[in-house]
Amino acid sequence: MSDPARLELRHLRYFREVVDELHFGRAAARLAVTQPTLSVQIRQLEAIVGARLFDRHTRQVTLTAAGRVLDDAARRLLRDVDAAVDATRQAHAGQLGVLRVGFGPTLMLSTLGDVVRTYRQRHPGVRVDLRELPTSEQITALVRGDLDVGFVRGAEADPRLHVELFAREPLVIALHRDHRLAKAARVPLSALAGEPWVLFPRAIAPRLHERVIEVCARAGFRPNVVQESREVYTTVGLVGAGVGVTIVPDTVRRLSWAGAVFKPIPRASVSIALVRPSGPEPPVVEAFLAVARKASGAPAEPARRRPTR
Repeated sequence: MSDPARLELRHLRYFREVVDELHFGRAAARLAVTQPTLSVQIRQLEAIVGARLFDRHTRQVTLTAAGRVLDDAARRLLRDVDAAVDATRQAHAGQLGVLRVGFGPTLMLSTLGDVVRTYRQRHPGVRVDLRELPTSEQITALVRGDLDVGFVRGAEADPRLHVELFAREPLVIALHRDHRLAKAARVPLSALAGEPWVLFPRAIAPRLHERVIEVCARAGFRPNVVQESREVYTTVGLVGAGVGVTIVPDTVRRLSWAGAVFKPIPRASVSIALVRPSGPEPPVVEAFLAVARKASGAPAEPARRRPTR
């Protein structure tokens, strides 16, 4: 009686070699086994499936009808097994899978855009899911496990997250194009102490908000916020509408703003942090971090051993 549980991949691979060669001697040579060993394996396979697979003649070996049926199935099965093994190896090497990356507004206009492009070129088998989110929503998603990596302008300490510096971005003043200081080569921040300000709520990006307040405090004032805006695009739009002035990250300047002009602030910048969940990272994340660290000039962190189960 046939017993499929005894079937091994070895049996099918030996069988396929004989099918290709239709000669036991040549098939054995290709398999680097002796001909008697090959014959034993084929007899075992025939016993397992309960059918003769080859008609053996003095000078010729041919497939039986049952052998032809098994040959079709064996081809598919071995092809699927090889594909599964290859996919597993690629996944282990970070070449397959899904990578979920969060980023703050306009950050894709920074070095991060080059990082994503380079990573996708090197790892075409990984689907990169890009999500533009404010800092607070990225942190929540990272803690919840809905993001693999986040890029935020400043990040507060959290034992559940690993934070490292990716880059530093200059801060700039945004003014209406008809503002009294719009044509000045340099605008001292202190000159805006009495101006109405447009600013995003602290809850949206706590560290960036704090940094703006710190920069103003260094200039001797606290901004008079007359309008809050949750989106940087809306914030600059409100500046262009003459509602007030603001401070924004430098990448915002790369967008076309008909109603706003931008002025540098000496020695004022905000850190761009690379944030991910604490602990060992999946291979796709490891590969992405390697590209990001090279682009940022940061030293590569030592590899973390994955826990064994």
